[in-house]
Amino acid sequence: MPDLDKRLDEIEKKLDVISSTPYPVFGNQISSSDYEIDLRELWNIIWEGKWVFIATTFVFALSSVVYVSSLPNIYKSEALLASAEESSGGGLAGMAGQLGGLASLAGVNLGSGADKTTLALSVLKSREFISYFIEKHNLLVPLMAAKGWSREKDELIIDSDVYNPKMGTWVRDVAPPKKKQPSMQEAYEVFLEHFSVSQDKETAFVSLSFEFYSPSVSKQWVDWLVKDINLKLKARDVAEAERSIKYLTSQLEKTSISDMQAIFYELIEEQTKTIMFAEVRNEYVFKTIDTAVVPELKSKPKRALIVVLGGILGGMFACIIVLVRHFVHKDNGRV
Repeated sequence: MPDLDKRLDEIEKKLDVISSTPYPVFGNQISSSDYEIDLRELWNIIWEGKWVFIATTFVFALSSVVYVSSLPNIYKSEALLASAEESSGGGLAGMAGQLGGLASLAGVNLGSGADKTTLALSVLKSREFISYFIEKHNLLVPLMAAKGWSREKDELIIDSDVYNPKMGTWVRDVAPPKKKQPSMQEAYEVFLEHFSVSQDKETAFVSLSFEFYSPSVSKQWVDWLVKDINLKLKARDVAEAERSIKYLTSQLEKTSISDMQAIFYELIEEQTKTIMFAEVRNEYVFKTIDTAVVPELKSKPKRALIVVLGGILGGMFACIIVLVRHFVHKDNGRV
């Protein structure tokens, strides 16, 4: 029995030791309390590495200044447009309700001004229209080869590594499938980076803008875009109306029913009105509310913001360096 009592006493002592230890230690395992750190200690660590912090932040800020100094100014010109609804829109809407089936059969469009606006917005962003716009105004060189703008001469600065103005040839070095002369597909993607068009859902006003190196070029291209989209849709509607009149006239000659003849005459009259409206009005789809102007101030880059963000990024990076260096040295000292 004495041996049993002695054995029990030893077990109780071992249990007391285990229960008094918050975390069991196996080998070189480190308790979590070793990594607990308060804000004062954190500040002390950063203060000890203040020169690393200052130097790193300065380097990042200086790099940001050098970077933004190399960026060219970008100028944004913008026009505010409204839908140029047809004055006979009410009559067309009524015709669409009464004769919708027959008009559809004849390929006649009796849509509203809102439908034309939606169509125009889609056409403006389409690959076909933008390619047509670039080719019509010979914009491939300024769009794809410009790298800046000369305020004194008011002309674009062409990158000689991309295009040789004297020889009139493309000299850029690109990897296949791209070619020395940019394709319309490539030009379309670049054009969309500078071009923006949107419609306000509440007012239905359309905002059309273009950003480029030259303020005068930005304004000129916005004017051309507004003019060309009106001409493009005008020509499309006139051609459609002429085809509709031709079809309706042929059907009119084939029928002797007076009621059908009256319907055909009404449809022909509406299509004739469409042609007349298109011919006498230049602002066919969009009416200009606020014309584009040559901007005096750049829209970007935001140089001060970039420098500040660069300094903040440098400070964060410096803190990481100081903290990592501190804990690495601390662990090495413990080992």
